[in-house]
Order: sequence, then C-alpha cells, then structure tokens
Amino acid sequence: MVYFAKWKVILVAVVCAFGILFVAPNFMDRETADSLPTWLPHKQISLGLDLQGGSHLLLEVDVDAVIKERLENLVDSARTELRKARIRYTGLGVSGHSVVVTIRDAAQAEEARDAVRNLESGIEATVDDNGRITLSLTEQAIKERRDSAVDQSIEIVRRRIDETGVREPTIIRQGEDRILVQLPGIDDPARIKELLGTTAKMTFHLVDNKVSVPEAMSGRLPPGSVLMPSAHETTTDGQPRMYVIEKRVRLSGDALVNAQPGTDSRTGEPIVNFRFDAAGGKRFGQITRDSVHRLLAIVLDGEVISAPQIREPILGGAGQISGNFSFQEAQDLALLLRAGALPAPLVILEERSVGPGLGADSIAAGKIASIVGLVLVIGYMVLAYGKFGLMADVALLFNMILIGASLSVLQATLTLPGIAGVVLTIGMAVDANVLIFERIREESRIGRTPISAIDAGYSRAITTIVDANITTLIAAVLLYQFGSGPVRGFAVTLAIGIVASMFTAVLLTRLMVVTWLRRKRPQTLTI
Repeated sequence: MVYFAKWKVILVAVVCAFGILFVAPNFMDRETADSLPTWLPHKQISLGLDLQGGSHLLLEVDVDAVIKERLENLVDSARTELRKARIRYTGLGVSGHSVVVTIRDAAQAEEARDAVRNLESGIEATVDDNGRITLSLTEQAIKERRDSAVDQSIEIVRRRIDETGVREPTIIRQGEDRILVQLPGIDDPARIKELLGTTAKMTFHLVDNKVSVPEAMSGRLPPGSVLMPSAHETTTDGQPRMYVIEKRVRLSGDALVNAQPGTDSRTGEPIVNFRFDAAGGKRFGQITRDSVHRLLAIVLDGEVISAPQIREPILGGAGQISGNFSFQEAQDLALLLRAGALPAPLVILEERSVGPGLGADSIAAGKIASIVGLVLVIGYMVLAYGKFGLMADVALLFNMILIGASLSVLQATLTLPGIAGVVLTIGMAVDANVLIFERIREESRIGRTPISAIDAGYSRAITTIVDANITTLIAAVLLYQFGSGPVRGFAVTLAIGIVASMFTAVLLTRLMVVTWLRRKRPQTLTI
C-alpha cells in the first residue's frame, strides 16, 4: 500500500496540471482568452441556448420540391430521347411522383419504353395497352434523394451560419427531413432566417430577343422561353419589370468558387464580384464570346437580379453582379453564393428566442446550487472523516477542475441540465472516498495496523466503486445515445464527472493518503 509507482505519481501530477491549464481561460473574458498565444489553451466552455440566450429554429427540407425538380429534368431528357428516336408522342408531363407520356403509335410503345427507361438510375418504366408509358422513381431512389438533400442542406446551412460569425452553433438532423438550428447569442434571428430561407440557386440564361415582353405577356411566348420578374427593377406603375429569358441554363452557379462584395469603381454602387472554376470560366468565356451585344440574365431563385449587356467576351472566368443592392444585400448575396445553393427550400416549422436575461438567471441559480452543494459536501467530509475528509475535499476540487477542463477541450455545450449534472457529480464524487474510508474504519476497529487497514480499505472497496461507477456510466451513455438537446447535456457532464471522480478517488486521494502515511507513520488511525 505504501508503495506508489513513480509513473502513477507523474500521471496524477500531469493530469492535474493540464486540468488547471485548460480550465484557466474560463476565468478570463472572451477577448483576453482569444488573444492568448496559439500554443496556450484558449478554449472556453460553450454555453447552451438556455444559458447564453439566442435563437432556436426547427427547419424542414422540402423534399417534394427535390423530387419534382428531378421529374421535370426527366421530362426534358425523355423529350430529347423520343425526338432522337423519331417517336411521336403526346401528353408528356409530370403526374404525381411519375412522368407520363402517351405514344401516338401503340406499336412503338415498347421501343419508346426502351429509349427512356435507362435515362436515370432508380427509374421503373411501365407501358399499358393504350401506349401510355409511366416512369416512376423507386422507393430506394426517393429515399436516397431525400437523405442526400437533407445532408447537403445541413452542410450548406452550417456554411452560411459560419460565414455570419455566430459562435458554437448547433446544427443537427432531426428525424427524416428536419434540421435543428440553435444559435447562442443571437436574439434577433430575422437576418439568419432570411439567409436560411433563400435557396440561392443561381443560373445564367440568355434573354430572348426574338419577342418583346408585351407580346409574350399577350400569349405569344415562344416555346423554350419563360417570363421572369426582376428582383430589383420596377416599371413606372410600380410593378416588377419582366424579362423573356430562355429556359436553357447556359451556366449554373455550382461552378462558382468565390464571391465577394465590392464597389463599382465608376458608379460607386455596391456590387458582387464572382469567379468561376476552370471549367466554369471556360464555359463563361464561350457564352460571352458567342453572344456579344445580347443580354445575359443572372437568375437567383426565380428572379432576374441583373441582366447586363455582353459588350465583349469575358475570358478571365470572373465577373460582377450589379442590381441596385444595398451594401448589406451585396454582402448577404456574396455569402449565399460562397456557401452554395440549397438543394431544396427550407420551411421554418418552429422558432423560439431566449433572452440573455433568462440565461443569466439560470447561470446565477446554477452557481448558487453548485456552491451550496460544494460547501455542504466539503463541510460534511471534514466533520465525518477529519484529515481524510480534507484530502477527499482537495480531490473534489480537482474533480471540478477536470470537468471544466474536459468541457473546454471537447467544446461540449453546457446547458442548464448540464449544470444539474455537475451538481449531482459533486455529491457522487465523494461516494468512492466514503466507501473507502468506511472500510478503513471497519478494519481499524478489528485491530488492524494503520498500513494494513488502509491497504484493506482500498483493495476491498475498489470492486464496489468500479461496479457503481460503471453502471452509472452506462446510464449516461444510453442517455446520450437516445436523448437529445438538454438530456445529452446532462449525460455529457455526468459521464465526464464519473470518469474524473474515479481518477481523483482511486489515484489522487490515494496518493495523498500514502504521502501522509509515509511522513507521519501513525500508530493509530483517527478517522
């Protein structure tokens, strides 16, 4: 018992020193902590929404819009294939979750089905006696498309929020098609909602100069063209200006690699400078070279944000967007283009805002509960076990330090239930020491020497300590696995507290007891 391996002494000293080092930034303000040298720990505990205040948004990905877009693309592909095969058809369009087309000559129905059945993977093609072909997405294809849309939406939502500078946002998937977004410190979510509610799908189209807008609005809209409103320009009567643009997408915003707000050197108005990747830049150069003097419509989410005239070929793969923006609008547009387009619209199902005052009250109440619990436990241990209780109290303080350091390093979010987990840990942290000390008392009463009693106390109590803590740790793991939000916060602090209390009780307290035993060599124990 009196032998304590040197590596154990070093381990205890190193863990305790690192605990103090990593928990120290939490006692500084944010600016001071961030200004520390990079080689020093500077992370602070992340406070949850209920402590710091902020916004809570529950979003739903409109998966039906993704499926509809895929079916519309399938319609275009089917039209092209049938024309290539010189098969006459009628009634080609989307019906529910399927694409239907009727072949005029029923004898060509099988040939038509063979032509369109392999347009995309995950398509089932059936034909009836009347020559009507139905192309349907399989359940597996729909599921894969849904999962892909939700995963992509989560990534783009994260990029957009990170661009705004929000610290420690929580962005997680809930259920099949929902996303939970928690933004600590944001008490006015209007701008965030606007950013998240914009699909930001940008495409480049040529303006159709074969027909005027009045002619198109009177019903003479050419096939392959569409009327589209301007996002910023209005007519003399206050209505949005309309453009006749070609449906064909000349270039997609997916080819963008950067977008930054700026100012036009000639007019001084806010603009957005953008740059394409190599393939996109080459394509952009080809479009502008072949369409000099024509208008190029830049379309964002179904509205023309700008339609400049191509005066000369643009071969550098870069350009600018102007459209009567304010600087904030230019900044937000650049942010959206950098982050990428959402694969589907997001619907806000739930919105809550928590004021910082409520969070401050929760923190204050949590501090009071923790301090009162800590003082009562410390006092009881000293009264019940004397100097041994004092050693347990020192270990308890280091237990709190290790919990704070672990939360800082892991950047785990501390919530109000998490504080409850800390308070519970304060009581549980001395359980192991109580078991050991009571066992030492029993061994002393039956006449064992101090060394023998302490040795028996530790060796015989360790099985009970391990059993008790492992069962509690299993409960914490299950709470984290199957719980969400605040329940997970409680589980994290409880699990960290259990591991820390095992370390401090089995190693730190034992080291202090062994050191005292070696120095004092008592003949009797007063515990």
